[in-house]
Amino acid sequence: MKSDSVLLDVQNVSLHFGGTAVLNDISFDVREGEIRAIIGPNGAGKTSMLNCISGFYRPQAGRILFNGHDVTRVPTHKIASLGIARTFQNIALYTGLSTLDNLMAARHIHMKQNMLASMIYWGPAQQEEVRHRQMVEEIIDFLEIAHIRRAVVGALPYGLRKRVELGRALVLEPRLLLLDEPMAGMNVEEKEDMARFILDIHEQRGNTIVLIEHDMGLVMDISDRVVVLDFGLKIADGLPDEMKHDQNVIQAYLGEA
Repeated sequence: MKSDSVLLDVQNVSLHFGGTAVLNDISFDVREGEIRAIIGPNGAGKTSMLNCISGFYRPQAGRILFNGHDVTRVPTHKIASLGIARTFQNIALYTGLSTLDNLMAARHIHMKQNMLASMIYWGPAQQEEVRHRQMVEEIIDFLEIAHIRRAVVGALPYGLRKRVELGRALVLEPRLLLLDEPMAGMNVEEKEDMARFILDIHEQRGNTIVLIEHDMGLVMDISDRVVVLDFGLKIADGLPDEMKHDQNVIQAYLGEA
């Protein structure tokens, strides 16, 4: 459930590529248990912001605090073990592997047995894999993808691949889930399914969610708060209903009827 406790605190973050300012002094927070949306036109810096949070980019200025700890300079490969997972705007799966193998691969950060024990595959190593397999099967059932568990991911329809990628993030058991345009390129039916899963993840699994999405109907319906970016600047931040009537947001992104 949503609380007043701040889980993620973005403080005065600036990101530059050469002479181009991608993010300029951006600050916002994400409270424990809420769905926090980041919206704005293409090129506003939304994905770059997620890349900074997930450790893929290193901002030149500012700090990012997760659960009270500064993660601005934490190596990318350690971010997931801290409890942050994400999906990508462009699907990034192992296309030659099955759905099950893709999800099992994501569990490696929770595996404790060394390489020798895993090669022998007996005793503790076998027990550990059984535990990880149980977690993966739980997510497969939760996302209703049991019928494609053995299917090669590269041969799946686009909407199902998006669902597999969501599953890969969930098996990391994140405290904070970053979703980068999870419905991009989907048809109406696929969008409805994905919206349902996002709500179920939030309500049943208790994940805090940061969502980038261009479907304003969805954003306004499910988000607790919205931050709006435009050309690397934060132009508004508040409740969904407030954003609908903010003139800066209307001019930059929503438009007028």
